[in-house]
Amino acid sequence: MKITRVRARVFEWKGDTVPPQPHFCTNAMDALWDRGDAMGSFRFHGWTVVEVETDEGIVGLGNVALAPRVAKTIIDQHLAPLVIGQDPFDYEYLWQRMYRATLAWGRRGIGMAAISGVDIAIWDIMGKALGKPVFKLLGGRTKEKIPCYASKLYNTDRETMQHEAQAYLDQGFTAMKMRFGYGPKDGPRGMRENLKSVAAVREVIGEDIDLMADCYMGWNLDYARRMLPRLEPFELRWLEEPVIADDIDGYAELNRIAPMPISGGEHEFTVHGFRQLLEKKAVSVIQYDTNRVGGISVARKINAMAEAFEVPVIPHAGQMHNYHLTMASLASPMSEFFPVHDVEIGNELFYYLFEGDPEPIDGYLDLNDDLPGLGLTLSETNFDQFHIVE
Repeated sequence: MKITRVRARVFEWKGDTVPPQPHFCTNAMDALWDRGDAMGSFRFHGWTVVEVETDEGIVGLGNVALAPRVAKTIIDQHLAPLVIGQDPFDYEYLWQRMYRATLAWGRRGIGMAAISGVDIAIWDIMGKALGKPVFKLLGGRTKEKIPCYASKLYNTDRETMQHEAQAYLDQGFTAMKMRFGYGPKDGPRGMRENLKSVAAVREVIGEDIDLMADCYMGWNLDYARRMLPRLEPFELRWLEEPVIADDIDGYAELNRIAPMPISGGEHEFTVHGFRQLLEKKAVSVIQYDTNRVGGISVARKINAMAEAFEVPVIPHAGQMHNYHLTMASLASPMSEFFPVHDVEIGNELFYYLFEGDPEPIDGYLDLNDDLPGLGLTLSETNFDQFHIVE
């Protein structure tokens, strides 16, 4: 079997579908005192779909969420020539070829995200060729079903957050994650508002539900040090991305002094980046995203490292490429699940473009043993909602 074609298409959400958003969660742009929609830098309005085809007519699907037009250019001009004519089952060779050929400018960020999209598609091909789901190629079923947590609770209006939290309880979730709305520029008043929000969610869900909180890189080391003791009474399962991703020493200090686990890795790349996080004991929960970190070929290696360090892996954003790795690894106790909200276009685009992702039932996800590959198909009925860049 040989790869004969690589196709990358960018799907951009049509029109002004995203209304002006209030500042409802802190993020890395807040350090600049951005008076506009600070979250706009992190809200996805486009997605790259990668199709890798073989001479036997098998088409593997991959995807890239970051900088889709740039990712398409990298795939078309740099990565496709490296894999066309090659055997997809030589996946390690192909990954190393893409990685080493782009070392001068790749390594991290969008270069690695583009490699991830091609790699995911190659694993989809292998599963389809063998008639097996990808998780069976990675080690098989290590759990009957995958526990998952509802990941939203963005709004700073506490009554709205409480109604949303109650809805997740009613759906059977036993874990959920919220985002903080305030950071260093908001001073002591913002600290109090953050604490009131956590208290409001705890008031609804009680003490027997896991609650996590995300700073999305919007704090700094000093602010996080001041917040940690104030958060201790709420028994958070983890505090996510309290500082920017490059401040690994800051993560390590916070992870050493924090009364709750510190999590991160959504914006980290390759086994080398995660080796550094693990060796420095910078995080107590790893949260890579397979379509950023280097694809399935890299994510499975990170799982093995994390298992040796006894650090759990709970990938970012859910989605099928992450679910297969979670199902196949004892290092992964649960998955993130993004409820689709029409008011925000972001990670939700994945669910408009692809069909096949399982819906949680009573807080659990399951994967079908009989669906080969990733188990995804393109949702062509939704294509009219996108501007497509070929």
